[in-house]
Amino acid sequence: MSSFKTIEWKDDRVIMIDQRRLPLEETYVECPTYEDIARAIKEMVIRGAPAIGVAAAMGIALGAIKTETKDKREFLAALKEASTIISNTRPTAVNLFWAVGRMTRVVEENKERHIDFIKDRLVEEAKRIYEEDIETCRRIGRVGATLIKDGSTVLTHCNAGALATAGYGTALGIIRAACEEGKKIRVIATETRPFLQGARLTAWELKKDDIPVTLITDSMAGYVIGQGMVDAIIVGADRVAANGDVANKIGTYTLSILAKTHGIPFYVAAPISTVDFKCSSGDLIPIESRNLKEVSEIAGVRVAPTDLDILNPAFDVTPNENVTCIITEKGIAESPFLRRLREMAT
Repeated sequence: MSSFKTIEWKDDRVIMIDQRRLPLEETYVECPTYEDIARAIKEMVIRGAPAIGVAAAMGIALGAIKTETKDKREFLAALKEASTIISNTRPTAVNLFWAVGRMTRVVEENKERHIDFIKDRLVEEAKRIYEEDIETCRRIGRVGATLIKDGSTVLTHCNAGALATAGYGTALGIIRAACEEGKKIRVIATETRPFLQGARLTAWELKKDDIPVTLITDSMAGYVIGQGMVDAIIVGADRVAANGDVANKIGTYTLSILAKTHGIPFYVAAPISTVDFKCSSGDLIPIESRNLKEVSEIAGVRVAPTDLDILNPAFDVTPNENVTCIITEKGIAESPFLRRLREMAT
């Protein structure tokens, strides 16, 4: 378990580490309302698909307990509004919609019960999702660690660690688990432009856990892989299509091509909840476009000319043929992904 808490429920509030301020400041944000949770997700106070799912569930629970009406119809309408606002924060990470759907089912199954009962059940469910995420990531770690040899150097992109989950990590969870088994693992972390999750978050997180890490710019990946300095690439995922296509942080697709060219494994670590079986292929995954200032500025300082055309897609899609396997809490899925992932989900 990490030495910090990404998110927690405390005294009917949600406390989360402010990931925008890392690594220079370790500060925490209090969210007493679901609107605060929605804002935190949208503004990247919290990020990473599993962590967003946990935050969404807690946000709906907050929306329930902070609704004071005794009228059932008004109460259910308020919950629906909270769910809609939270669902509209970010489009790509499927765990958000999975968590909202799970909380919605709790409401539907208990809508004839007393309002106070529904409130209690929603708080219980949000806490259960939190606990399940930690255990799920530990299982992913144990499964994935079997693929990592002692003495390996692993390259990872973006942040799929404790900061992206309830507290253990998917891609970094595998690295953590391998280290816990006594394996000597080194990590190469890409900086992950434009939001610098690798430089700010992954490197910070690994240093806190005393796991050796080397930081590189994104454009150095081809060099270090070509020089034989990387034994495997492990990334997380924001959404996995039913056929095994993977949406992850922009730049992941490029790394998958490098891995394929140089004959090194390209692993994706993700819980089953990240698999969207309603999405048949990666072509159907919505790709979020973010604020153009993330590209034209660094830490609020302009680094590009003004009046410039800029693109800022937050994610890209890696086709399944570039994926060696998908590591889940239920086991390892290899091609054909559709059949294996469906087996795991049942």
